[in-house]
Amino acid sequence: MSSTTFDDHGPTPDEGPGHDNVISFRRPQPAGPVADDAEPLPLVVDGQVLDDRDDTAEAGQALDRPRAGDRLPVLRRAGRTAARGTVHVITTARLVATHQHTRAAGKALGRNLWYPIAGAGIAAARWRDAHGANRYERMMRAAEIAGDREALLEWEARDAAEKARRHARVMDWITSPLVLVKAFAIATVSFTMLLLGLGVILAVADSDISQVLAPIIGVIDLVRWVAWFLTAYGAFLLLTGTAGALAWLWALGRRHTEPPAWIAPTASDDGPARDVVPDEGAIIAALRNLNLPPLTRKLKEGWTPRWVLGTGRDGRGWRTQLELPPGVTVEMINDRKTVLAHNLVRLPVEVWPTEPKNLPGVLDLWVADQGLLTGPVDPYPLLGEGTTDYFKGVPVGIDQRGDVVTGKLMAANYAAAGIMGSGKTSLVINLLCGAILDPLVDVDVYCMAFNVDYDPLRPRLRTLVKGDEDEHITAAIDALRELRSEVTARGKILAELGGDETKLTREIAERDQRMRPRVVVFDECQELFRHEQFGEEAKQLAIKVMMKARKCGITLLFVTPAPSADSLPRDLAKTVSHRVCFAIGDHQGNDAILGTGAHRQGITATHLVPGEDVGTAMASGFGPRPGLLRTFYIRRDKTVDQLSPIVARALALREAAGISDTPAAPVEPVAVLDPLADIAAVLAGSKRLRTQEVLSLLAARNRPAYGAWTFERLATELPDGAKPYKSGGVMVVSADRVAEAIADRDAEDITDGDGEDGTSGVAG
Repeated sequence: MSSTTFDDHGPTPDEGPGHDNVISFRRPQPAGPVADDAEPLPLVVDGQVLDDRDDTAEAGQALDRPRAGDRLPVLRRAGRTAARGTVHVITTARLVATHQHTRAAGKALGRNLWYPIAGAGIAAARWRDAHGANRYERMMRAAEIAGDREALLEWEARDAAEKARRHARVMDWITSPLVLVKAFAIATVSFTMLLLGLGVILAVADSDISQVLAPIIGVIDLVRWVAWFLTAYGAFLLLTGTAGALAWLWALGRRHTEPPAWIAPTASDDGPARDVVPDEGAIIAALRNLNLPPLTRKLKEGWTPRWVLGTGRDGRGWRTQLELPPGVTVEMINDRKTVLAHNLVRLPVEVWPTEPKNLPGVLDLWVADQGLLTGPVDPYPLLGEGTTDYFKGVPVGIDQRGDVVTGKLMAANYAAAGIMGSGKTSLVINLLCGAILDPLVDVDVYCMAFNVDYDPLRPRLRTLVKGDEDEHITAAIDALRELRSEVTARGKILAELGGDETKLTREIAERDQRMRPRVVVFDECQELFRHEQFGEEAKQLAIKVMMKARKCGITLLFVTPAPSADSLPRDLAKTVSHRVCFAIGDHQGNDAILGTGAHRQGITATHLVPGEDVGTAMASGFGPRPGLLRTFYIRRDKTVDQLSPIVARALALREAAGISDTPAAPVEPVAVLDPLADIAAVLAGSKRLRTQEVLSLLAARNRPAYGAWTFERLATELPDGAKPYKSGGVMVVSADRVAEAIADRDAEDITDGDGEDGTSGVAG
């Protein structure tokens, strides 16, 4: 047979001894030119011709007979198939091993193997703590750190007693084997004699000598049955007891330990790890993840929480009380309030950990429903209709439970603070809108700043002063002076008209216009209390008025953006009945308005954000305990005006009641402060005085104005020609020089006045 190959572009592949057949699919190219009508050359296929007359078996053998060169491609194909299979197996195994479910299952298996081991460690630690002296040594260290000598001595005595008891127990173990052997022998002989005696009694009773050994035989049968029972069911009892012990250790380790990080669960492993309902389990989990070292240490030591008040619904949220372990304070929890809120799936403003005054060491935790304190506040209840009663209070907002909060006016006063833009004015507007809807109430507003917040209320206000100039400060100090006189007068009138009543009532206010309720607002009051001339006087007057105004129907409101001893006198802040703190920068400012230690107890507004929590504040005095207050928002802008209709209704109510504004009591004008003239007055009769004497005489003359003056301030107020100088080794002030300075000043004033009139200073 022949093997033929057609290929016009290279050597023939079949030149070797083999029988390979190569088919070239390239069209053969003729050597010379070909005519257009020439037929294409036929495709020649190489093959082996078989005669159909040959035997079928021989033909099949001829087809199946391998030819040289066929083995190499087969091996290559087999190798490639095996390689692809190996790669597929490895890739699949890698995917399975690194799959999320595989990792989660592996971690879960590791944790469940870890928990019994950790539980065994906790059980051993508890046994060692209960039967050893570790507890006493720990308590001694705590007493020594706390400086409690009595407790230290007591725990030392207990430690010594415990060590003596342990020594006695060890000595007992040394002598106990002999004692046990002796006791066992005596017990065996005694029990045998008892059985024999019982057998004799039975033998005599039944007249059967064989009954003598019947009790002993019965005991032997009982022992045989117990041995059979233990043999038959011992494995089951052992497995059951072991499983129960492992389950107990597993639960103990899971509850009181944290697994290693490499097998710790993740949210993707176990699904949602946090529940929106803050039950006991969620709270403990949230506390465990605060990363608070003292708390973490106590949890690992096996601390068991004691719930003073179980978790339950409280308004629109959840409340619980938990006794914290030693070394963990509510202040520490508050320092991590943001993390606590995150762990409870809440915003910081929705979580309020506090410490009850009557339950020290207890965490009182209130958690709002999700989104309760971030949604819009309900509309103002008196927006469309309704009246108020000064003696019953007015609505000002809602608390953290979503209930309406009523602000008292009678026998109440207010101090509000917060960063600019935090919503302080919204509280004042709420109080004033409620006040003017009672036709009996007179309202005065002194705002020591130029703004338009109170302009819509002007038609219903008796007084509205705006500005921080001296004339506005003078008007505010005049108001305090007038209030000081009025509280005294009202006290006398109340004694005459009240009878058995010790405070103002609505009946008395309706009967005598002099006793009508008053609401007086001092906004930006720091400008008043820091004033150089009137600051000290304003502080004293405000405190005196507030002390006496409670029963006379006068309500004072002080508002400042920066609470401090200068902007809001400490005695004044202590006296107010209602304290409101909007977003504040630090805990010092928070405590200045809400009281010392408020931040430590969890009563803090430092977590409020000015731009986001507008109108939200921490407040005290509105309820039995401090809490969150969200003031109503009475809108007034270019598109909506909800305030003017309320003012119109208030005017209509007052007109219908036939009530007109009560004129303010006249106040004697106060002379403008003239330090130079006062210095000349105290120097009268003396040629010169020591600077210390001048300061003392000035303070005696006008303590509110000059009581805080220093040597530097005195030198600053005197002109250059009259400044203190040294004489006889001391600094003195000359009366003649001061008089000359006054004369020069007066001459300058006359010259300035002539120039303004145009009657002098003009060339003729």
